[in-house]
Amino acid sequence: MTPDGSEHVSPTPRNSIINSAAYCNGVRVAVVPVADLGDAWRYSDRFIWVGLYEPSEPLLAHIQEAFGLHDLAIEDAHQAHQRPKLEVYDDSMFVVLRTARLCEGGDHRIEFGETHVFLGPRYVVTVRHGSLKSHVGLRARCEASPQLLAKGEGFVLHALMDFIVDQYFPILDALQLELDELEEQIFSGTFVRSITARLYHLRRDLISLKQAVTPLIDVSARLSRITSHLIPPDTRPYFQDVHDHVVRSAELIDNLQNLSHIALEANLALISVAQNDDTKRLAAWAAIIAVPTLIAGLYGMNFKFMPETEWEYGYPVAVILMFSICGFLYRWFRKVGWL
Repeated sequence: MTPDGSEHVSPTPRNSIINSAAYCNGVRVAVVPVADLGDAWRYSDRFIWVGLYEPSEPLLAHIQEAFGLHDLAIEDAHQAHQRPKLEVYDDSMFVVLRTARLCEGGDHRIEFGETHVFLGPRYVVTVRHGSLKSHVGLRARCEASPQLLAKGEGFVLHALMDFIVDQYFPILDALQLELDELEEQIFSGTFVRSITARLYHLRRDLISLKQAVTPLIDVSARLSRITSHLIPPDTRPYFQDVHDHVVRSAELIDNLQNLSHIALEANLALISVAQNDDTKRLAAWAAIIAVPTLIAGLYGMNFKFMPETEWEYGYPVAVILMFSICGFLYRWFRKVGWL
């Protein structure tokens, strides 16, 4: 029972709760059961940090009741599939971030997820959707700097955004290496259909990554200038650093998109040139083969009066003539580059 006599909502499945801890001066002092979150937040001066993974609707409803979260933010957190954004309410904030990590297997495909962050006085609630591994080590890294964690919710939001944004760079490096490899194959004269397919998948990954990064430019810029009590003045420069990283990521994505477009056009152009060369070779050999076919066809016609039919050297002369003309055509086509 709570002090006002109401009953707690029963806890939801354990695997939805990643962590629920209370901090004092940047040091973890207690693990707070989900059922006691409201009391731990209202009746103490400790900072609460709750991490959830794909929570159920009853669990989100209990979290909303414990911290007084806004209905619209809870609805977004439950449905997921949101674009990165920042929404400011009376005494709280709601931030949506997109996580990204390379899938295992070395094919450079990207696994995307979402992280929804509820920020308020002395509490942070993170709701993850998608990749569970995208936050590995974040809480431990924050707890290793108690002097910064003591700054409260503003520092946790910065640490979370910085952690997610930094994960974009290894992905961009891997995509850059893949593009370099494809360029080498394109200009080596190896024209296979898989190159075009890989370029298509690369461009699709870049578009998906850009959709995750581009909205963060506005979000990080707003956080670096915001005048909310949740983001104290000494924390805002940290968000400016995140903003710089986001802008750099967006520029790298634009560069890779331009280079991949040029590589795709070059690949298609070289394939077209190769097809034209094949057509020339076929036309040249067809012309060469047409000469003996024509001569042999004439002598194969069933007419009484044919040239040189009664001549002793008619057959060898016709054969020599065939080879001579074919040899001349072969040398000429070689000279003009058709063979």
